[in-house]
Amino acid sequence: MSDATAINPPSSGANNGAEVSEAVIRIAGNSQDGIQAIGGFLARLAGRSEQEVMTFMTIPSTISGGPSIFQVRVGSGEVLSPGDEADVLLAFYQHSYEGHIGFLKKGGIVLYDSDHVDPKPEWEKEYRHVGVPISGLTVEAIGGTGKDKGKNLFALGLIAKMFNLEVPKLQQLISEKFGAKDASVLDNAMTAFSAGYSHSLGHLLETFRFVEGQKRSASQVVMNGNEALAYGLIAAGVRFGAGYPITPWSDIMELLRRELPKYGGTFVQCEDEIASIAMALGASYAGSLAVTGSSGPGISLKTEALGWGVMAEVPLVVVDVQRGGPSTGLPTNVEQSDLNIACYGGHGDSPRVVIAPANVEDCFYTAIEAVNLARKFSVPVIILTDQAIATRIEAFEEPKLQGLCQSLAPDLTPVATHKPYDLSIPNGVTQHRPPGTRILDGRYPVITGLEHDEFGHPTGSPQLHLAMSAKRRRKLQALADEIPVPKVYGPSEGRVLLVGWGSTQGPIHEAVDQCRCAGESVSALHLKHLFPLPNGLEEIFDGFTHIRVVEMNDEGVYGFGQLAGILRARYCNPKIVSVNKADGLTFKVREIIHRVCETVQDGMNKF
Repeated sequence: MSDATAINPPSSGANNGAEVSEAVIRIAGNSQDGIQAIGGFLARLAGRSEQEVMTFMTIPSTISGGPSIFQVRVGSGEVLSPGDEADVLLAFYQHSYEGHIGFLKKGGIVLYDSDHVDPKPEWEKEYRHVGVPISGLTVEAIGGTGKDKGKNLFALGLIAKMFNLEVPKLQQLISEKFGAKDASVLDNAMTAFSAGYSHSLGHLLETFRFVEGQKRSASQVVMNGNEALAYGLIAAGVRFGAGYPITPWSDIMELLRRELPKYGGTFVQCEDEIASIAMALGASYAGSLAVTGSSGPGISLKTEALGWGVMAEVPLVVVDVQRGGPSTGLPTNVEQSDLNIACYGGHGDSPRVVIAPANVEDCFYTAIEAVNLARKFSVPVIILTDQAIATRIEAFEEPKLQGLCQSLAPDLTPVATHKPYDLSIPNGVTQHRPPGTRILDGRYPVITGLEHDEFGHPTGSPQLHLAMSAKRRRKLQALADEIPVPKVYGPSEGRVLLVGWGSTQGPIHEAVDQCRCAGESVSALHLKHLFPLPNGLEEIFDGFTHIRVVEMNDEGVYGFGQLAGILRARYCNPKIVSVNKADGLTFKVREIIHRVCETVQDGMNKF
């Protein structure tokens, strides 16, 4: 957020409301306090108010809960990242206050629960402190022990007053959230919200209002990445899925289990990860392309069956919502450390397709693309998303579903003959016929994980193994020929090219914007198709002096992150250098700029 849009007190004491183009609000407390609900309400309100929004959250990995945050960046213009600094910190406890005040912009507002927070005098000089006995006032408003269930709504009311938010829309969101529960729950929620909104602290909470958002030609939808991906799978025609719970994939599984029956589909929670991918492969073989998914530990368990899908050439969509690793690692934190297992995990040569969405909107369309690629090339397709996108809420233009939704009903039209592994096809692309399809010459093929001939019959022939391996390889080479070369963000030639994938897109683009404003020659290239890579990247790389691959994983034994390693192996280009972090948190814009400045040999301005 630029200094021009920073929140500052108005020049007069009038309550007219100083206009701001954007604001970053960090809510800090414990996971049991419902702070994710506050952030979700603010994010969804922004989406319904024609504003841009992006969120960031951390939650504890233990069942008992613990410290948690939810950050919301709302803007009337384009929002590319959750923000490096906060304008407002809402702190429920002392640890929330002390642990996050360093993230607050100098002169920013600390809105704290004075029942639980004792502000430090030295910080009161640097930040504007506003104490409200949130817990006590919530009890006064709704009675009993309601402070544990309603203080988040009271705090939402305070923020709504501070930013002159649209109360009717917020009340509608609250009704949608709690309307299905007992009437007393909704009544208490509304009462707590109204009490917070009506609480007055002079002019301070009536100081700010957002400038009018950019008008859009279509309605916006607001959701997180897991929701967008699941609805994309449904729109693509997927009607069967199987999975096993694991953070942060479980939300996709639960949504599909709830929604698929509405469209004649089924989602099965299996006894383990191996059973889930086996069941999904069986459904795909039967003619109904299926989905399974997990996070890193579950993907490890699925790799043997994934190899079967490659060998048998059965289409399948596998969702990997990456989290910190290895082992159980950091279940509720983010990393991009599953790229190698997605591309190469498993025994033998087992080429598969790997693609990664860049943001929440892209999750929806990537799901559709993954389904279509799996069907066209008869291959497993892995969608590499991550915890940051999975839990992040964004607003985007409502998809035109009428032109996107498709049916994947099995085609049982009789055929004269059928060789599912026909070696005469130059690009190696063949499809199976669903079981039950009548084959007029009576030569019915089989499917096996053993090496096979053109009809699927097992064979140990060295010549056929070579031919079939080449067939499976040629399919991905044919796909690489079709993938469009990604567009460069900024000039197509220059000094520094930042290369990224997945959820790093927004911070990288914002870093490019800031660098260019400072007079530096910096551009960016974001890769969605990770395996195979699109052809033509080498020509883009030739236009830049330095190439920096920005990714959230460790630099590895040889000093290169996972995408950087793949790119160096592919292009043998020494200009490709890694910019890594693996602390379980998303990249801040200033982190990217600082690291790039450090790694460019001839120096850059330290702006």
